[in-house]
Amino acid sequence: MPGITLDAVLKRDRIIIALSLAAITLLAWLYLLSLADMATSEKPMEPMDGMADMPGMAEAMLTPRAWRPGEAFLVFAMWSVMMVGMMLPSAAPMILLYARVGRHAASQGAPFAATGIFGGGYVAAWLLFALVATFGQWLLERALLLTPMMESASGLFSGMLLLFAGLYQWTPLKHACLSKCRAPVAFIQSEGGFRREPWGAFRMGLRHGLYCVGCCWPLMALLFVGGVMNILWIAGLAIFVLAEKVMPGGKRLSQVAGAILVAAGAWLMIRGLS
Repeated sequence: MPGITLDAVLKRDRIIIALSLAAITLLAWLYLLSLADMATSEKPMEPMDGMADMPGMAEAMLTPRAWRPGEAFLVFAMWSVMMVGMMLPSAAPMILLYARVGRHAASQGAPFAATGIFGGGYVAAWLLFALVATFGQWLLERALLLTPMMESASGLFSGMLLLFAGLYQWTPLKHACLSKCRAPVAFIQSEGGFRREPWGAFRMGLRHGLYCVGCCWPLMALLFVGGVMNILWIAGLAIFVLAEKVMPGGKRLSQVAGAILVAAGAWLMIRGLS
Protein backbone atom coordinates (compact mmCIF):
# COMPACT_ATOMS: atom_id res chain seq x y z
CA MET A 1 0.00 0.00 0.00
CA PRO A 2 2.74 2.60 0.77
CA GLY A 3 4.28 1.88 -2.66
CA ILE A 4 0.94 2.47 -4.35
CA THR A 5 0.56 5.73 -2.44
CA LEU A 6 4.01 6.88 -3.52
CA ASP A 7 3.25 6.02 -7.15
CA ALA A 8 0.05 8.01 -6.94
CA VAL A 9 1.92 11.00 -5.52
CA LEU A 10 4.58 10.73 -8.24
CA LYS A 11 1.93 10.58 -10.94
CA ARG A 12 0.14 13.58 -9.46
CA ASP A 13 3.34 15.61 -9.30
CA ARG A 14 4.23 14.80 -12.90
CA ILE A 15 0.77 15.86 -14.02
CA ILE A 16 0.96 19.15 -12.11
CA ILE A 17 4.41 19.98 -13.44
CA ALA A 18 3.50 18.95 -16.99
CA LEU A 19 0.37 21.12 -16.85
CA SER A 20 2.40 24.02 -15.45
CA LEU A 21 4.94 23.74 -18.29
CA ALA A 22 2.11 23.55 -20.82
CA ALA A 23 0.43 26.63 -19.30
CA ILE A 24 3.66 28.67 -19.36
CA THR A 25 4.28 27.64 -22.97
CA LEU A 26 0.71 28.51 -23.95
CA LEU A 27 0.93 31.95 -22.33
CA ALA A 28 4.21 32.60 -24.13
CA TRP A 29 2.67 31.73 -27.49
CA LEU A 30 -0.41 33.85 -26.81
CA TYR A 31 1.89 36.78 -26.09
CA LEU A 32 3.80 36.16 -29.32
CA LEU A 33 0.55 35.95 -31.27
CA SER A 34 -0.55 39.29 -29.86
CA LEU A 35 2.78 40.88 -30.80
CA ALA A 36 2.61 39.42 -34.31
CA ASP A 37 -0.93 40.74 -34.73
CA MET A 38 0.18 44.20 -33.64
CA ALA A 39 3.19 44.08 -35.98
CA THR A 40 1.13 43.11 -39.02
CA SER A 41 -1.58 45.70 -38.30
CA GLU A 42 0.91 48.56 -38.08
CA LYS A 43 1.96 49.64 -41.57
CA PRO A 44 5.30 51.39 -42.04
CA MET A 45 4.96 55.12 -42.54
CA GLU A 46 4.95 56.04 -46.24
CA PRO A 47 6.84 59.17 -47.27
CA MET A 48 4.67 61.99 -48.60
CA ASP A 49 4.95 62.92 -52.27
CA GLY A 50 8.07 64.94 -52.91
CA MET A 51 9.62 64.24 -49.49
CA ALA A 52 12.24 61.88 -50.90
CA ASP A 53 13.44 64.65 -53.24
CA MET A 54 14.03 67.13 -50.44
CA PRO A 55 17.72 67.78 -49.60
CA GLY A 56 18.97 65.28 -47.02
CA MET A 57 15.56 63.56 -46.76
CA ALA A 58 16.64 60.34 -48.48
CA GLU A 59 19.60 60.00 -46.11
CA ALA A 60 17.37 60.71 -43.10
CA MET A 61 14.90 58.04 -44.19
CA LEU A 62 17.72 55.49 -44.36
CA THR A 63 19.23 56.46 -41.00
CA PRO A 64 18.23 53.91 -38.33
CA ARG A 65 16.32 55.36 -35.41
CA ALA A 66 18.04 55.03 -32.03
CA TRP A 67 16.41 52.75 -29.48
CA ARG A 68 15.08 54.27 -26.29
CA PRO A 69 15.69 52.30 -23.06
CA GLY A 70 12.05 51.25 -22.88
CA GLU A 71 12.14 49.94 -26.45
CA ALA A 72 15.29 47.95 -25.76
CA PHE A 73 13.62 46.35 -22.75
CA LEU A 74 10.53 45.44 -24.82
CA VAL A 75 12.71 43.82 -27.48
CA PHE A 76 14.52 41.85 -24.76
CA ALA A 77 11.16 40.82 -23.28
CA MET A 78 9.99 39.69 -26.73
CA TRP A 79 13.07 37.52 -27.23
CA SER A 80 12.81 36.14 -23.69
CA VAL A 81 9.18 35.10 -24.05
CA MET A 82 9.90 33.69 -27.50
CA MET A 83 12.72 31.51 -26.18
CA VAL A 84 10.53 30.25 -23.34
CA GLY A 85 7.74 29.37 -25.76
CA MET A 86 10.08 27.66 -28.21
CA MET A 87 12.44 25.83 -25.86
CA LEU A 88 10.48 24.90 -22.72
CA PRO A 89 8.66 21.95 -24.37
CA SER A 90 11.98 20.31 -25.29
CA ALA A 91 13.20 20.76 -21.69
CA ALA A 92 10.12 19.03 -20.25
CA PRO A 93 11.65 15.50 -20.12
CA MET A 94 14.60 16.72 -18.03
CA ILE A 95 12.43 18.83 -15.72
CA LEU A 96 9.97 15.97 -15.19
CA LEU A 97 12.85 13.61 -14.47
CA TYR A 98 14.22 16.02 -11.87
CA ALA A 99 10.79 16.20 -10.23
CA ARG A 100 10.46 12.42 -10.12
CA VAL A 101 13.89 11.83 -8.63
CA GLY A 102 13.33 14.70 -6.22
CA ARG A 103 10.08 13.18 -4.98
CA HIS A 104 11.77 9.83 -4.34
CA ALA A 105 14.54 11.64 -2.45
CA ALA A 106 11.96 13.52 -0.37
CA SER A 107 10.25 10.25 0.57
CA GLN A 108 13.60 9.06 1.94
CA GLY A 109 14.11 12.20 4.00
CA ALA A 110 16.67 13.87 1.71
CA PRO A 111 14.65 16.36 -0.38
CA PHE A 112 16.02 18.20 -3.41
CA ALA A 113 15.63 21.90 -4.09
CA ALA A 114 12.30 22.79 -5.69
CA THR A 115 11.81 21.79 -9.33
CA GLY A 116 11.22 25.43 -10.18
CA ILE A 117 14.79 26.27 -9.15
CA PHE A 118 16.21 23.69 -11.55
CA GLY A 119 13.85 24.88 -14.30
CA GLY A 120 14.78 28.48 -13.52
CA GLY A 121 18.41 27.67 -14.24
CA TYR A 122 17.43 26.30 -17.65
CA VAL A 123 15.38 29.39 -18.45
CA ALA A 124 18.23 31.64 -17.28
CA ALA A 125 20.46 30.22 -20.03
CA TRP A 126 17.93 31.25 -22.65
CA LEU A 127 17.48 34.67 -21.06
CA LEU A 128 21.21 35.18 -21.58
CA PHE A 129 20.71 34.21 -25.22
CA ALA A 130 17.78 36.65 -25.44
CA LEU A 131 20.08 39.41 -24.23
CA VAL A 132 22.62 38.58 -26.94
CA ALA A 133 19.85 38.36 -29.56
CA THR A 134 18.56 41.79 -28.53
CA PHE A 135 22.01 43.26 -29.02
CA GLY A 136 22.32 41.42 -32.34
CA GLN A 137 19.01 42.84 -33.53
CA TRP A 138 20.18 46.34 -32.62
CA LEU A 139 23.39 45.84 -34.62
CA LEU A 140 21.48 44.52 -37.62
CA GLU A 141 19.07 47.44 -37.56
CA ARG A 142 22.01 49.85 -37.38
CA ALA A 143 23.49 48.10 -40.43
CA LEU A 144 20.13 48.38 -42.28
CA LEU A 145 19.97 44.60 -42.65
CA LEU A 146 16.49 44.29 -41.10
CA THR A 147 13.15 45.51 -42.39
CA PRO A 148 10.58 47.15 -40.07
CA MET A 149 9.02 43.67 -39.79
CA MET A 150 12.31 42.41 -38.31
CA GLU A 151 13.23 40.16 -41.21
CA SER A 152 16.31 40.18 -43.39
CA ALA A 153 16.47 43.02 -45.91
CA SER A 154 19.28 41.35 -47.86
CA GLY A 155 19.17 38.11 -49.80
CA LEU A 156 22.93 37.82 -49.43
CA PHE A 157 22.68 38.18 -45.65
CA SER A 158 19.87 35.59 -45.51
CA GLY A 159 21.96 33.20 -47.55
CA MET A 160 24.93 33.63 -45.23
CA LEU A 161 22.79 32.88 -42.16
CA LEU A 162 21.26 29.80 -43.78
CA LEU A 163 24.66 28.55 -44.94
CA PHE A 164 26.20 29.01 -41.49
CA ALA A 165 23.27 27.35 -39.71
CA GLY A 166 23.39 24.43 -42.14
CA LEU A 167 27.12 23.88 -41.75
CA TYR A 168 26.82 24.10 -37.96
CA GLN A 169 24.38 21.17 -38.02
CA TRP A 170 27.30 18.95 -39.08
CA THR A 171 29.86 20.14 -36.54
CA PRO A 172 31.10 18.05 -33.57
CA LEU A 173 30.05 20.86 -31.22
CA LYS A 174 26.47 20.66 -32.46
CA HIS A 175 26.29 16.90 -31.94
CA ALA A 176 28.01 17.04 -28.57
CA CYS A 177 25.44 19.55 -27.32
CA LEU A 178 22.56 17.69 -28.99
CA SER A 179 23.58 14.44 -27.30
CA LYS A 180 23.32 16.13 -23.89
CA CYS A 181 19.83 17.39 -24.74
CA ARG A 182 18.63 14.06 -26.15
CA ALA A 183 19.80 11.92 -23.21
CA PRO A 184 18.78 13.43 -19.85
CA VAL A 185 19.96 10.40 -17.86
CA ALA A 186 23.38 10.46 -19.51
CA PHE A 187 23.63 14.18 -18.78
CA ILE A 188 22.83 13.59 -15.11
CA GLN A 189 25.43 10.82 -14.88
CA SER A 190 28.07 12.99 -16.54
CA GLU A 191 27.34 15.70 -13.96
CA GLY A 192 27.63 13.29 -11.03
CA GLY A 193 23.91 13.26 -10.27
CA PHE A 194 21.40 15.93 -9.27
CA ARG A 195 22.31 18.54 -6.68
CA ARG A 196 20.23 18.84 -3.54
CA GLU A 197 21.08 22.43 -2.54
CA PRO A 198 19.27 25.30 -4.36
CA TRP A 199 22.38 26.86 -5.92
CA GLY A 200 23.58 23.46 -7.14
CA ALA A 201 20.18 22.69 -8.66
CA PHE A 202 20.04 26.10 -10.35
CA ARG A 203 23.58 25.71 -11.69
CA MET A 204 22.80 22.27 -13.07
CA GLY A 205 19.69 23.59 -14.81
CA LEU A 206 21.80 26.42 -16.18
CA ARG A 207 24.38 23.97 -17.55
CA HIS A 208 21.68 21.94 -19.23
CA GLY A 209 20.25 25.12 -20.71
CA LEU A 210 23.66 26.20 -21.99
CA TYR A 211 24.02 22.86 -23.77
CA CYS A 212 20.67 23.53 -25.44
CA VAL A 213 21.80 27.03 -26.41
CA GLY A 214 24.95 25.52 -27.90
CA CYS A 215 22.78 23.08 -29.83
CA CYS A 216 20.24 25.54 -31.18
CA TRP A 217 21.54 29.11 -31.34
CA PRO A 218 22.30 29.12 -35.10
CA LEU A 219 18.75 27.90 -35.71
CA MET A 220 17.44 30.74 -33.58
CA ALA A 221 19.46 33.16 -35.72
CA LEU A 222 17.31 32.02 -38.65
CA LEU A 223 14.47 34.01 -37.10
CA PHE A 224 16.11 37.01 -38.77
CA VAL A 225 15.66 35.28 -42.13
CA GLY A 226 11.97 34.43 -41.97
CA GLY A 227 10.98 37.25 -39.64
CA VAL A 228 11.19 37.59 -35.87
CA MET A 229 7.42 38.14 -35.77
CA ASN A 230 6.52 35.49 -38.37
CA ILE A 231 4.51 33.06 -36.24
CA LEU A 232 4.59 30.25 -38.81
CA TRP A 233 8.38 30.56 -39.09
CA ILE A 234 8.75 30.60 -35.29
CA ALA A 235 6.48 27.56 -34.95
CA GLY A 236 8.36 25.68 -37.68
CA LEU A 237 11.70 26.23 -35.97
CA ALA A 238 10.26 25.26 -32.58
CA ILE A 239 8.81 22.02 -33.97
CA PHE A 240 12.09 21.12 -35.64
CA VAL A 241 14.10 21.80 -32.46
CA LEU A 242 11.72 19.58 -30.49
CA ALA A 243 11.90 16.84 -33.15
CA GLU A 244 15.68 16.64 -33.26
CA LYS A 245 15.79 16.38 -29.48
CA VAL A 246 13.08 13.78 -28.85
CA MET A 247 12.52 11.80 -32.07
CA PRO A 248 14.52 8.66 -32.88
CA GLY A 249 17.31 9.43 -35.32
CA GLY A 250 17.59 13.04 -34.19
CA LYS A 251 21.24 13.26 -35.27
CA ARG A 252 20.37 12.14 -38.80
CA LEU A 253 17.45 14.56 -38.89
CA SER A 254 19.81 17.35 -37.86
CA GLN A 255 22.25 16.47 -40.65
CA VAL A 256 19.56 16.27 -43.31
CA ALA A 257 18.22 19.65 -42.25
CA GLY A 258 21.77 21.01 -42.36
CA ALA A 259 22.19 19.87 -45.96
CA ILE A 260 18.91 21.54 -46.93
CA LEU A 261 19.90 24.77 -45.19
CA VAL A 262 23.30 24.78 -46.93
CA ALA A 263 21.64 24.32 -50.33
CA ALA A 264 19.11 27.09 -49.63
CA GLY A 265 21.81 29.42 -48.34
CA ALA A 266 24.09 28.82 -51.32
CA TRP A 267 21.21 29.49 -53.72
CA LEU A 268 20.32 32.77 -52.00
CA MET A 269 23.94 33.89 -51.94
CA ILE A 270 24.43 33.12 -55.64
CA ARG A 271 21.22 34.96 -56.46
CA GLY A 272 22.28 37.90 -54.28
CA LEU A 273 25.66 38.15 -55.98
CA SER A 274 24.28 37.88 -59.50
